[in-house]
Amino acid sequence: MAGICSYFLMKLFITALALTLVLSCMAPRAASTQSGTHYDFESVKSGIRQKINDHKVVSVAVAVAKDGHILWEEGFGSANREKSQLATPHTPYSLASISKPITATGLMTLVERNKVGLDNSINDYLGDVKIAGLAGDVSRASIRQVLSHTSGLPLHYHFFYENTDEQLAPMEQTIRRYGILVNPPGEVFEYSNLGYGILGELISRVSGQTYADFMTREVFLPLGMGDSFVAIGSVAKKGLAVRYDSQQLPLPNYDFDHRAASAIYSSADDLIRFGMFQLKDEIRGQRKILQPSTIDQMQRVATPPHGEKDYGFGWFVNDLDKPFAKVSHTGGMPGVSTVLNLYPKQDLAIVVLANSRSHDVDEIAAQIAESVLPEFTTAIREDLKRRKQEPDNFPKLANPPQELVGVWEGEVKTWEQTLDMKLVVSPDGEAKVKLGTEPDAEVKELSFKDGDLRGRFAGTIPTADARLYPHSVRLDLHLRNGKLSGEITAQTIEDHDHFALTSYGELGRVSVDTRPDR
Repeated sequence: MAGICSYFLMKLFITALALTLVLSCMAPRAASTQSGTHYDFESVKSGIRQKINDHKVVSVAVAVAKDGHILWEEGFGSANREKSQLATPHTPYSLASISKPITATGLMTLVERNKVGLDNSINDYLGDVKIAGLAGDVSRASIRQVLSHTSGLPLHYHFFYENTDEQLAPMEQTIRRYGILVNPPGEVFEYSNLGYGILGELISRVSGQTYADFMTREVFLPLGMGDSFVAIGSVAKKGLAVRYDSQQLPLPNYDFDHRAASAIYSSADDLIRFGMFQLKDEIRGQRKILQPSTIDQMQRVATPPHGEKDYGFGWFVNDLDKPFAKVSHTGGMPGVSTVLNLYPKQDLAIVVLANSRSHDVDEIAAQIAESVLPEFTTAIREDLKRRKQEPDNFPKLANPPQELVGVWEGEVKTWEQTLDMKLVVSPDGEAKVKLGTEPDAEVKELSFKDGDLRGRFAGTIPTADARLYPHSVRLDLHLRNGKLSGEITAQTIEDHDHFALTSYGELGRVSVDTRPDR
């Protein structure tokens, strides 16, 4: 009897040991501090708590990794105030545009398998629903260019809130309406959620899986990102961070017609592991889903030289030739502010996630970088200052060049109809516009730089979707070969953003005399 008991006890012990080993292999790698090095984050923690007390943010989750080790990760504030749920490093946050480098990573796995060609036209993968080449040859709009926002696709976002009657637009409908080239491929950097939304459609068509399933199986699970997922419809997953508006009230849930650009949720712990993978760190239990050379390719500048932004495949790229190079992405939309900064030469990754819209996440990320890299404090501060100035880096139009002054007439092609448009640019830098049958409107925020005319005016794009909400009209027109052509965008600007829906406009100068008709 004793022998039988001993046998079963031994068998139970072996089974338990085997189970422990299996679970240890499956479990995420525990955070660890770099051996022999101490970093002081107390001032950063104090600053975050103060921002929460001052109601600048509802909650913040951070994570920092250097040289293959997680130095610090922590949550502050309320992930869900109504349910008294505190933020932790494992709380899933809405990432907004940090979805883009993650989507790009998934797409590059298909490139490595020779299922997608970077220099093939995006239309080669879209079946019967094609992008229209209004401003250029669509056959030249390549996957490479869509990844780097240089394909000619327009500014676009469209939020569908669950407390409204507006139904989520299928991707096929969005492509038919707004899948248009507003610039010739390869010429202009135009940040396009639509482009990445279309890449999600491509991933689904090529892989035979939904975009969400593909990302789970081919990216999240291999990289040990167990708290990450693509949000679909009404998100009801337990424990995620609720999105709050500027009054710190819960926002109604919303979806997009560009999920691959904006719809991923992830925790600070998961996202720091993604960052470490992009830094080529060795992480226990993580499968390398891309070759190092492919990661390098993603982090090289793929935009035209001397352009407004330097962008790779899913990454903003800054100063790669300098000791303080940075590869990064941010995310911002209603109830979301996120930062993922990589410093490849220092093997440093920084994550800051918040469930409210706030510029404070950039400041927090900069303070963390200063704590780890005090020798680069000046460069970090200059980088932060440059980021804060980015929205205003287009100079006000005061003395327009002679080739811009005059009366311009042409058309705006919406998905429903074509509208007449007239633009008058005066020598003093003032401008008026007449769109369709609407009265003349003054162009506000008028600016001009490197052949690019920008501004905004009170008006309406009379399509069925744009008419649902009050909006203004944004101009982004390029002067090419004597014509002004580019984006005419219906855009809502409020706490509950609804859309930026872009049509194509083309104007020719008919007179240099801007005086009213007599």
